[in-house]
Amino acid sequence: MDILTFLLILVIVASLLYLKSLVYIINVQRRVRTAEESYLDEKPTPITPLLNFDWKNAKPPVFQDFKPKYNISMGIKTDTPSDLLSIDHDYLDRINKRRDIIEQYPDTTHGVLPEGNAVVLELYDYLFTQYLPIRFPTMFQLSPDGQEFKNLVTQRSFPVKPVDAKSALLNLSEVVEEELFLLIPSSDSYRLVAFVCCFPSAFNPAEKLGLLLKEIHGPVPGYDKIRRSMERFFTKLRVGTPIKRQNWSVQIHPELFDCEVNDRVKSYDTEDEPKIENTYLRSELQTLTRLPKTWGILFNFKTYMYKVTDVKAQGQGPQFAEAIEGIRQGNVPEMWEYKGAPRWAETVCKYLRS
Repeated sequence: MDILTFLLILVIVASLLYLKSLVYIINVQRRVRTAEESYLDEKPTPITPLLNFDWKNAKPPVFQDFKPKYNISMGIKTDTPSDLLSIDHDYLDRINKRRDIIEQYPDTTHGVLPEGNAVVLELYDYLFTQYLPIRFPTMFQLSPDGQEFKNLVTQRSFPVKPVDAKSALLNLSEVVEEELFLLIPSSDSYRLVAFVCCFPSAFNPAEKLGLLLKEIHGPVPGYDKIRRSMERFFTKLRVGTPIKRQNWSVQIHPELFDCEVNDRVKSYDTEDEPKIENTYLRSELQTLTRLPKTWGILFNFKTYMYKVTDVKAQGQGPQFAEAIEGIRQGNVPEMWEYKGAPRWAETVCKYLRS
């Protein structure tokens, strides 16, 4: 084969690959437009009020999602708009922690790109005027003129119309104890354009700002197995039909702010063997919600920390140990290293079965 023929074949192959990618992008954009047009006329789902809700006596749910073998999957369940946020007796402590963390690590805990301003303001308006005062009237209320939002727990008030998107994120962090990530459609995917995150689990949230979905999940072993499904799901997510999923990991220190910039986390890495009294089952209850005006997506999650000693005391020791050992028996054995299991698995499983 002469060089001209070879180059011609390369050009043809490259052209075909380009056309295939172009068709894929056009189809994705068409699905987004079609879905958006379908739901523009939908009325928002009414929020069910918790009229007698007492946050001080609300207990976190018991974690029961142990599986004997870990297989990477989306694992989603349809939810209701009323259950967008969860609140329990840790609320005030968590809000105070968030304030301190943001003060110490402002560049790590929140950020917004110019193209994220609109979606931040839409979320702010929804939570402060349409969701929180209605869902939790014993905790939040609007002023009679509708211009101020008051947190009755902390006695702090915030304007319904914030100065800008950054101020909106900071105000949200004083009211909502969940991590908030906002994404908008970008070519054939979704891009992270704003966030406020005080309780990351072994990652730096600031490093994710501006990235596409596949780039955000790049370090996750086996993500390619579900990448296309994830992209399609984001495209098809409907307004008024949020979804939830839950994950878990083991953490050998008590820090909610589990990030490389936190020196306290590093101090636990010097120990030869993890201490059971400092070991936790860490779980995130994650929610995905479509915003109707900007067509952005809110990804929020609440972090639960369960002492391993409490999990065992509740009689779940054997199931937890089996789930830990099942990490390397599933469809992504690399998760064993990714989750740091070689460091703690033997010690924790031995304790859980003792």
